[in-house]
Amino acid sequence: MKKHVLWLPFAAVTSLFFLWGFITVLVDGLIPRLKAVFELTYLQAGLVQFAWFAAYGLISIPGGRLISKIGYKRGILTGLSIAALGCLLFFPAAGTRMYMLFLLALFVVASGITVLQVAANPYIAVLGDPARASSRLTLAQAFNSLGTTIAPMVAAGFLLSDTILTGDAQSALSVAALETYRAAEAAAVQLPFVWLAGGFALLAVALSAVQLPRILGTGGQRAESTSGFASVLSNRRLRMGALGIFLYVGAEVAIGSYMVNYGVELGVGNAARIGTLLSFYWGGAMIGRFVGSALMQRLAPNKILTVFASGAVLLVLISVGTTGMVALAALLAVGLCNSIMFPTIFTLAIEELGDRKPEGSGMLCTAIVGGAFIPPAVGGITDLFGFGTAFLLPAICYVYIAYFAYNVAGKKAV
Repeated sequence: MKKHVLWLPFAAVTSLFFLWGFITVLVDGLIPRLKAVFELTYLQAGLVQFAWFAAYGLISIPGGRLISKIGYKRGILTGLSIAALGCLLFFPAAGTRMYMLFLLALFVVASGITVLQVAANPYIAVLGDPARASSRLTLAQAFNSLGTTIAPMVAAGFLLSDTILTGDAQSALSVAALETYRAAEAAAVQLPFVWLAGGFALLAVALSAVQLPRILGTGGQRAESTSGFASVLSNRRLRMGALGIFLYVGAEVAIGSYMVNYGVELGVGNAARIGTLLSFYWGGAMIGRFVGSALMQRLAPNKILTVFASGAVLLVLISVGTTGMVALAALLAVGLCNSIMFPTIFTLAIEELGDRKPEGSGMLCTAIVGGAFIPPAVGGITDLFGFGTAFLLPAICYVYIAYFAYNVAGKKAV
């Protein structure tokens, strides 16, 4: 295989990273609107995130099997088609105002995104010099972060631009006015997701016209040589990497989810002000990925991962050991350390798999379900002991990631 990057295929596939980052964060904007429309408890509203992350747990491994059979390009087109279908389901969901249909639509969209992730992450990793795989995937993930940075502004403009009435305010409306209000609230999600469905469809058409190099079957291993996922799971590095992905996603989502509450408790401002500061957490991840991609051109990815994970541990400990703005700023800075973790863990974990990379990718994407488990655990510890103790759980997650990176370096895996 050629050692230089094939830039047209790289740019085409990288556009997917932007799109799924954008829609993943856009989903957050649905929570307050659906809570108001359906008079949900916070637990019921939280099913939005559960429906999203459940797709990673259920679809990733079947998606890996599918891609190993039909190839990366057809796998990408399949994922785009599924995501477009899910977006279109928001139209009847809004029209009927059936909450379970909204959750089904979310699950279908997330299933398509899952297939895209299973296909695109390893494809970027093998699209060029193996020694630069982490650098390429980190650069692609930077555009994912660009999508997550832009999405909140779009959500504010389309999903949250009007006034969402509280339960008491809704109770004061007449029956007819209340029905009109709820219908308008539900319908407000139709247009954005119809546009997204069109975007997925157009991207599928564009990518179908791009000549993506066939990579599966060109390595030194045969995809059918061993017994599927059993052989993939026998790879220790993959197993360690899957746990690393689980812990990383859980820690990142947990810190981002509770940052506003933490800042309010610290007394550094109200929820609106701290919510604005939260952009530094996600924006730091975007900047760090561009910087990390450049660093990995010169330095071993596992060594950079060791430094960034250790930095995250230190920042969390500084945060829980201080007060006021210093404590909040330290936690916001963790976003910068998060930046290179997912792509670097991912590429190190699948490095030894050859043509088994789609199955390995399926295992790693399944581990993204950590975002559904660690944040509630942090919340539960906070209820019992406070944030100072609860944030030690993300710190432990980062300790493991540093261990994973150091272990890979010790074995001279890169």
